[in-house]
Amino acid sequence: MRSDMVVLGVAFGYLALLFVIAAWGDRRAEQGRSLIGSPTVYALSIAVYCTAWTFYGSVGRAAEHGPSFLLIYLGPTLAMLMAPFVIRKMVRIASAQRITSIADFISARYGKSSSLGALVALIALIGITPYIALQLKAITLSHAVLVNYPAAAELSLAEESFWHDKSFWVALVLAVFIILFGTRHLDASERHEGMVAAIAFESLVKLVAFLSVGVFTVFVLFNGPGDLFARVAATPALTDALSLEAVPGGAVGWAGMLVLAFLAFLTLPRQFQVLVVENVDERHLKRASWLFPLYLLAINLFVIPIAMAGLLLGAPGGDPDSFVLTLPLSAGLDGLPLLVFIGGLSAATSMVIVETIALSTMVSNQLVMPLLLRSRRLHLGSRGELAGWLLGIRRVAIVLILLLGYLYHALIGDSYSLVTIGLVSFAAATQFAPAMLIGMYWRGATRNGAALGLIAGFLLWAWTLLLPGFALSGWLDAGFIEDGPWGVSWLKPYAMFGLQGWDIYTHSLLWSLLANVGLLVGVSLFTRQGALEQTQAALFAEAMHPGLMETSLWHGQTTRGELRALLDRYLGITATARVFALQGEHEGDDQPAPPALIARAEQALAGALGSASARVLINSVVRGEALDLESILSILDTTSETLEVNRRLEQKSRELARASEELRAANERLRELDRLKDEFVAMVSHELRTPLTSIRAFAEILRDSSDLPDEKRVHFLDVVVKESQRLSRLIEEILDLARLESGRLTLNPQRLDLVELTRHSVDAVHHMQEDRGVSLEVQIKVEEAPVVGDPDRLEQVIINLLDNAGKFADQADPRVLLRLARHKDHYLLMVEDNGPGIAAEERERVFEKFHQIQRPGESPEKSRGRPRGSGLGLPISRGIVAHLGGRLWVEDAPHLGGACLVMELPEAPPSAVAETPPSPSAVPGPA
Repeated sequence: MRSDMVVLGVAFGYLALLFVIAAWGDRRAEQGRSLIGSPTVYALSIAVYCTAWTFYGSVGRAAEHGPSFLLIYLGPTLAMLMAPFVIRKMVRIASAQRITSIADFISARYGKSSSLGALVALIALIGITPYIALQLKAITLSHAVLVNYPAAAELSLAEESFWHDKSFWVALVLAVFIILFGTRHLDASERHEGMVAAIAFESLVKLVAFLSVGVFTVFVLFNGPGDLFARVAATPALTDALSLEAVPGGAVGWAGMLVLAFLAFLTLPRQFQVLVVENVDERHLKRASWLFPLYLLAINLFVIPIAMAGLLLGAPGGDPDSFVLTLPLSAGLDGLPLLVFIGGLSAATSMVIVETIALSTMVSNQLVMPLLLRSRRLHLGSRGELAGWLLGIRRVAIVLILLLGYLYHALIGDSYSLVTIGLVSFAAATQFAPAMLIGMYWRGATRNGAALGLIAGFLLWAWTLLLPGFALSGWLDAGFIEDGPWGVSWLKPYAMFGLQGWDIYTHSLLWSLLANVGLLVGVSLFTRQGALEQTQAALFAEAMHPGLMETSLWHGQTTRGELRALLDRYLGITATARVFALQGEHEGDDQPAPPALIARAEQALAGALGSASARVLINSVVRGEALDLESILSILDTTSETLEVNRRLEQKSRELARASEELRAANERLRELDRLKDEFVAMVSHELRTPLTSIRAFAEILRDSSDLPDEKRVHFLDVVVKESQRLSRLIEEILDLARLESGRLTLNPQRLDLVELTRHSVDAVHHMQEDRGVSLEVQIKVEEAPVVGDPDRLEQVIINLLDNAGKFADQADPRVLLRLARHKDHYLLMVEDNGPGIAAEERERVFEKFHQIQRPGESPEKSRGRPRGSGLGLPISRGIVAHLGGRLWVEDAPHLGGACLVMELPEAPPSAVAETPPSPSAVPGPA
């Protein structure tokens, strides 16, 4: 199963699958159903950061230096946490200015300088070539291990002829893939949707493959993580390797590696491509800011277990970089090693694809095109349509970049481990960070400062990291490293100026960035910017200012025809038609081109040729110049004022809306009060009319019937007396209620004993309850209950509570329980009944005026036999208790199962006098 033909067949079959996915993604994009419109796909495409270095090299570094490998992933995690502040600004700038690469980004910031863009492109090409070689080396080594295990370690890949070297053919296949799906359109700022879809798929494949070998190692080769780490703990050499002190350079090495990974994540050309250029919606950063770190956590979960397992088991071959493959191979498996090989192939090819696209764009736009535009011998400006010719330049660049990577792999690749090669390229990419990040936030950074800083940083990087690689490979004298050039020790590449004891990457990062930043800031302070450079500096620094990036910055003059001819020549008729379709396509070619059309034409050219070349071409047909800095700042100020006015108008609008809502609510309350008033009048009239009608009827009978028997006359007179008493009681309750609501209720507060008052109230209703057949039980659990209150009013409340309980107790066996107890610094008087209780939604309504509760399932006819009240007793009782500083509410009866009316009064202080307690503005429910 591991024969050369099988492995190659599976590998090329996998690459064919990538072709299919990329073609499918492009077809869906043409149909308007984009695959990369998903934030999840965007986050997975960012995982192109995890290359063959991650898949193989992290295990190798963990085997040698323990957990220090995590720093390479903590840096990107920190960068993604800062995405709303840094990456979002980069995305917005790139979208507005049709940025095609990091070289184009830096060039555009410093006045669209073609020379600065060319410098960045050269540094990127030289610095990233080793990284491409790393991927080719990883593919070659993994193929050799898989096919020749266990003898793979003894192969000398560098001695093979290139036509026998598998990495050479992989490079050519990848070149074909990238040409087909990375250069289908001239506009490099357009999304490579098929390519991004394929990269996202590869991110899933390499994650599944790595997790599979991790699970196999921990749970098959060992009996779980406990068994593995117990055996590691029993091996002192491995325990030392896992310690934090194993990091080269100690604490300084930790800090340096973290900074290196953080800056490289933002500045590596492939990361800039997927993070910024391929971003279709800056809102996708919100999900990517946590999903991508989660991906990094998952793919690194088993790195240390695999490294420790390889060291424990002494995997044949001895190269820690190959432990991911050799561990399953040592167990005699075939399928899992093949899956691991495909995972490593995914990690390597995804990086090569994206990195090559980014580098080819830079080579074409920043190196080749500016030279061609300046060449009078080629007379490029007089040719016909050049879109296809420009695409050809980009495709040739792809092939040359891959061949350059293969050449580095063949000549030097065996001298360094995978991690070492990767970190060399990381340190090169960080040289772009000062010019890019400082330029985004400081307007004063100048082109000269950025250029000198880049040159100094690059030269120091080459001296401290790149040239030592040639010395280790035998291309330079080994004494260059040990003794320094010409024996000058303070120029030793790994100990510049006598700085020793640091790891080589932190050492290189310190000197290169120190020179880079120092020259950028120092030279900028003593040089002046040109008009266009000032304009671009303002646009970059204020990129997050709403509306500014959409402002047209041209006030030059040209005709629509001249502009159309220029775009036809460099973009083609179709792309030109799209530009003019948005700016009045049907106007005549002899008409002046509006500033917005000029700006859009420059953006279209920038997407195809880079911002510097686009500026040169637009200047060739436009008479005039872009707006200067003062105009930009004026626009910015005007926009700020407009936004401030809009903000104030929105605030006033919200205030008016709130006021309108408050007025509407007040109007509703007034209507409700009017309704309640009408209901109150109607209820009072009804309640007064009932006894008055009875009194009048029986009085008329007594008046008109002189021959009534005495017993009838006495009965009618008793009815008149009772109805008169009822009428008087009702009038008194209505007056009490009116006094309560107006705050004019007269109380006679004094210190009294609630126990004594309760017993007196029980005696007052005892005979009435006996007449109704109600069994009344009293439980007083305190000897004394001092409170401040009006004795007459409190007795009225207690009697009312007992009366209500008797009315609503079970008619077959009516029982009422009165309990008086202490609770904290209050006294609770609870009156329970054994009736059906009061529903939760009715417990507040019983305190409404004239509200009468009907028993559940009780008909109105049956309820007429039950004693009735006016419906004012409980509202008056609650008002009295509230005026005395207490509360009154309803809850379930804990003993008899019906309703329980609870009155709570505060304990009187020892020095209490006859003063009215403060009346609460509202009567809350139970605490």
